[in-house]
Amino acid sequence: MKVDACLAGLGMTRFGKHLETGLKALGAEAVREALADAGIAPGQLQAAFVGNAAAGLITGQESIRGQVILRGMGLGRLPVVNVENACASGSTALHQACVMVSAGVYDVVLALGVEKLYHPDKKRSFSAFSGAVDVEALAAILAGLQKSAQQGGASEAASGAGEKRSMFMDIYALAARAHMARYGTTKEQFAAVAAKNSHHGSLNPRAQFRDELSVADVLAAPVVAEPLTRPMCSPIGDGAAAVVVVSPRRARALGIRKPVRVAATVLCSGWDHGGDEPGTVEVCAAEAYEQAGVGPQDLHVVEVHDASAPAEILAYESLGLCPAGEGGKLVESGATRLGGRVPVNPSGGLLRKGHPVGASGVAQIVELAEQLQGRSGARQVEGARVALAQNGGGNIGTDAAAMCVTVLTS
Repeated sequence: MKVDACLAGLGMTRFGKHLETGLKALGAEAVREALADAGIAPGQLQAAFVGNAAAGLITGQESIRGQVILRGMGLGRLPVVNVENACASGSTALHQACVMVSAGVYDVVLALGVEKLYHPDKKRSFSAFSGAVDVEALAAILAGLQKSAQQGGASEAASGAGEKRSMFMDIYALAARAHMARYGTTKEQFAAVAAKNSHHGSLNPRAQFRDELSVADVLAAPVVAEPLTRPMCSPIGDGAAAVVVVSPRRARALGIRKPVRVAATVLCSGWDHGGDEPGTVEVCAAEAYEQAGVGPQDLHVVEVHDASAPAEILAYESLGLCPAGEGGKLVESGATRLGGRVPVNPSGGLLRKGHPVGASGVAQIVELAEQLQGRSGARQVEGARVALAQNGGGNIGTDAAAMCVTVLTS
């Protein structure tokens, strides 16, 4: 598919614990900021795609989440499409917005990602993650995670998945132990990801956590599921992010001289494949590189789905930033730190910015578009002109259930 869409306006709340702020207020804050940034009135929107994954479980709001949020700020009548795709809900909403603009159906479309995950009952928050696997196989999945942990001598990971923590941390812990066994990746290298992202997050006023951690700090933190300590696991969060997607023609009419172009947007779902065969990230990335006419060597800045520290190392390899098995060495080299060859997660990533799942994908786009526009302040990647976002959602078998890769250029 040829993509022909631009980003005209960006908006985002601070991510964090917003127990007293509802879904409507969070969403409205991001939308108003995006509209003001684009310089357009609400009435100029022709459609809206709203990504959310867990409002039904956390707040009870089902079925018409986007309409409720937008109607609350006076936006009615326009077509609203609710998008639910686990942690990839926001990036899927953006994908749909870009497809509709590229197809010529609309000229001005809103893509919003919004989520509330904090709840006084933490089990309710964790249950939102347990629903992002095949629930008919949930008992077998949990038994498999427990068996793997016991066989690997991981006592902390041998119980409590889905009750004391998101079960996805156990899935990532299993992947981390496998990567360590196969490639010799170390705990220190996983900790280096968390330390790097804590430095980046310390520079981001919208990040949930802004304290800077050393590798020693990360290793000394409480264990969640071996080998993952707490800073190696993304925190849950509340927040929203929005972008206004326009056609190039409308961008010119709005007087946007150097719009951020969506050069590629690829969405795919997982399938049954062998462990050594290309998976969702590799397939999406290959298609995105082809659409955009770039390769991994052309990227200036990247945001990846670091729901855990090992997930970022796996993403390095799947996106072609380094050969398979060398992700640990790449982060240790400093190449993915601000000032390095290809900075990854300058926002602080999900590890420090936080992970309100339905909002995370759009928040990546806001960060990268601001980087390409040169307005990222202390965390600016100098000369950034090509950016990539990778955002996955859910898990079936040994791969993500949904995957989005987006390439932006200036």
